[in-house]
Amino acid sequence: MTMKQRWIKASELSEYLYCQRAWWYRLQGLDSANVKELTHGTAEHVQHSRGVRWVVWQRSMAFMLIVAAVVLLVIQMI
Repeated sequence: MTMKQRWIKASELSEYLYCQRAWWYRLQGLDSANVKELTHGTAEHVQHSRGVRWVVWQRSMAFMLIVAAVVLLVIQMI
C-alpha cells in the first residue's frame, strides 16, 4: 500500500501536530528512544486517573449524605 492509498487516522493527525518528526519516525517503523519514560508516563496517568475517580466518588457520597441530612432535618421539623 502506498502513502497515497493509506487512511490517515485522527490520532495520527494529533501525533503529527504534536511532533512531525516523531510521526515520521513511527511511519518508518523506528522505535522511540525513550520507551522507559513513555512507560513510566503511562503508569503515572493510570494512577492519576484512579485518584480522580476516587475523588469523584467521594464527592458523590458527600452530596448524597448532605441530601440525606437535609431530608432528615425536614422530617424532624414536620
